[in-house]
Amino acid sequence: YHGVSKFNVQTGIQEKSKTKIPAYTKVFANTLIKHAEKDSKIVGITAAMPSGTGMDIFGEKFPKRMFDVGIAEQHAVTFAAGMATEGFKPYAAIYSTFLQRAYDQVVHDVAIQSLPVRFAIDRAGLVGADGPTHAGSFDITYLSTLPNFVVMAASDEAELVKMINTSVDINDKPSAFRYPRGAGVGVELPSIDQKLEIGKGKIIQEGKKLAIINFGARLNECLKASIALKKKGINISIVDARFAKPLDEKLIWQLATDHEAIITIEEGSIGGFGSHVAKFLFEKNLLDKGLKFRSMILPDKFIDQDKPESMYKLAGLDSQSIEERVIDLLNSNIVLQKQK
Repeated sequence: YHGVSKFNVQTGIQEKSKTKIPAYTKVFANTLIKHAEKDSKIVGITAAMPSGTGMDIFGEKFPKRMFDVGIAEQHAVTFAAGMATEGFKPYAAIYSTFLQRAYDQVVHDVAIQSLPVRFAIDRAGLVGADGPTHAGSFDITYLSTLPNFVVMAASDEAELVKMINTSVDINDKPSAFRYPRGAGVGVELPSIDQKLEIGKGKIIQEGKKLAIINFGARLNECLKASIALKKKGINISIVDARFAKPLDEKLIWQLATDHEAIITIEEGSIGGFGSHVAKFLFEKNLLDKGLKFRSMILPDKFIDQDKPESMYKLAGLDSQSIEERVIDLLNSNIVLQKQK
């Protein structure tokens, strides 16, 4: 039993947060509808989770172009692959944790065939009241290791719109974009014409000595940490990676040569974005020149239900933890310099 928020013991009525900011799921559904109005090849697929993925909204608008295959994620993925072979543009909207069930189909029926299935990965990262069974901890790792894949993560709802826009035109390989449970951060949404250059990140702010490369929805926490650090005289660079695959190698090279230290941060497990960045730095001998590197990821344990902010604090991925990691890493550099 999951997804139960706090409730009044006497009445049994659940206390739900009130916000006018749209949920990521709704932003996805509404953006996909706008594209589907222009492109009759776009279809939506869900595995018994129409309301959870926003496919119910899409289905109301296009009842003959939304397919609920039931609790059968494996079939959903192979079904999407089959539609892609016939020239359709399938969007398989599946929770990160449930896509794990269909990994064999993702590999054999989609990736090896290099079919343009679009995976809308909802519930990425820690999911509050849904608990450890529904946490989206592993998709960055299990998708970024596959050839022929484009893997994106939205730092806010505006970036999600751009990633959907971008995915519409990826017709030669599979793509995936991940986004968290709950409301966005309240930014203005772009038009459906705004797209991203594949494999290119974005510099959010430029500083000195240390750069944070964010992948996903921790960007706001990085910015909060930056404000606190600035009060202590520490100015850092912040980058929104946007893509785990392909990596923006040119940008990472630039950051590595212009800074003393790099920290990556993601809402995922070991083996994900940070591991790919570390491999690149290692292979290009950039770590041999004194560059310090750290990766902030989810801990090696399952985290029980709580408010998302409490869960991320426990995971060490909140703004205070980021601030402490920056100070610790810069101080270690100072100590080393004094020893020399």
